[in-house]
Amino acid sequence: MPQLANAKKALRQSEKRAERNQIIIDEIYSMRRRFRKMLEKGQFDEAKKMIGEFDKKLDKAVTKNVFKKNKSARMKARIAAMLKRAQEKK
Repeated sequence: MPQLANAKKALRQSEKRAERNQIIIDEIYSMRRRFRKMLEKGQFDEAKKMIGEFDKKLDKAVTKNVFKKNKSARMKARIAAMLKRAQEKK
């Protein structure tokens, strides 16, 4: 445990930020799960709409330093590739 007042404050701040970041991360991962389920059901139109929301959410996470820029780009590319593969199968 921190002893100094500024170290205690830094700990409180980091805990709050970690909670905030975890909420954003959970939202993004739940969107990915919903997206995959849409593809399994063959709901390609809704999945295309969701890609826009997903990209917006990832960009926001990058600006808030939750994800690094490259991770966000990688996730976007994988989602788009999933949609493309799913459409080719059907």
